[in-house]
Amino acid sequence: MPTTSSRNASRTLVLKLGTSVLTQGAHALDRAHMLEIVRQCALLRARGQRIIIVTSGAIAAGRELLGYPDLPSAVASKQLLASVGQSRLIQIWEQLFSIYGLHIGQMLLTRADLEDRERFLNARDMLRALLENGIVPVINENDAVATAEIKVGDNDNLSALVAILAEADLLLLLTDQEGLFTADPGSDENAALIPRIERIDDSVRALAGGSVSGLGTGGMRTKIQAAEVATRAGIGVVIASGKKPLLIRKALEGKPVGTRFSPSQSPLESRKRWIFGAPPAGDLRIDEGAAKALVRGKSSLLPAGITQVSGSFSRGEVVRVLGPGGVDLAHGVSRYNSEALERIKGKRSTEIEALLGYEDGPVAVHRDDLIMLGVSHDR
Repeated sequence: MPTTSSRNASRTLVLKLGTSVLTQGAHALDRAHMLEIVRQCALLRARGQRIIIVTSGAIAAGRELLGYPDLPSAVASKQLLASVGQSRLIQIWEQLFSIYGLHIGQMLLTRADLEDRERFLNARDMLRALLENGIVPVINENDAVATAEIKVGDNDNLSALVAILAEADLLLLLTDQEGLFTADPGSDENAALIPRIERIDDSVRALAGGSVSGLGTGGMRTKIQAAEVATRAGIGVVIASGKKPLLIRKALEGKPVGTRFSPSQSPLESRKRWIFGAPPAGDLRIDEGAAKALVRGKSSLLPAGITQVSGSFSRGEVVRVLGPGGVDLAHGVSRYNSEALERIKGKRSTEIEALLGYEDGPVAVHRDDLIMLGVSHDR
């Protein structure tokens, strides 16, 4: 991998800002703190760095604008607040960046924009166009229209997908915590900050807790998920406190701040980055024989090995492949839709045409469209 110094002049940073960072723990957006973030971004832009903002805060902005109304606890209420607050949020970002003579471009995304390869590529081209014209992309999930079926669900994972879209060098997740600790620092005085993690495994995932502030949808768990997605794509990740001065520049320069996750030394090829990054649309549970064939034999997944189909998905969408006990073995692109797989699961490939009346090939998921988890590179 190139060194920080050799790539410093043209590095791309994805900066994810949680609600707790933008409000500083209060109920309203903290304009002064947002301006400090913009100031740091402007300094980096002046040095030739490319900056992408993934911002939370639309719902908080909506509550503030409407005078903190007493609304029923329902999805429609959150969508209402997001609808009102999104325009206010982007207006604030626009005003703050304009102080430094910078233009922003708004992108609102949903899972549907990222799990379909053609839409993924369209979003990538749009993002590249903004960056190439010196515009700072400001991205959020389209909460006003997104339903549970098309939501990424949190801006941590969204930021990892954006980092893949942008082929970024670094994903910086700013939060209300210093980073990842060996234990909960709020209840254990011996908890220590972990400065660097080379590989995310079950022991690292077990350290993740919930959201401390309760203001946002993400916690440390979603940040670890985001870090896993980004690092598998060859992108470095830093989780750090949004309160630290000059932290953005220090993180981009590789200085010790927060918890730094090392990128994979064998990053996924471009197409497989999309497969790993796309939120799975469903699950395929397989038997022990099929699991061994995938892991040891590096085979494609045949319908015969599938024991259960979960979710509703179309041909060409990304699904999870779960082994015995529900272990997440792989992600891959399904050659058949969920209804068809339900009919051919457990059957021999030679029976597909008779059962469906057509055939899209003998496999459910081809090896070329499959990523094994826990394996740094398909050899």
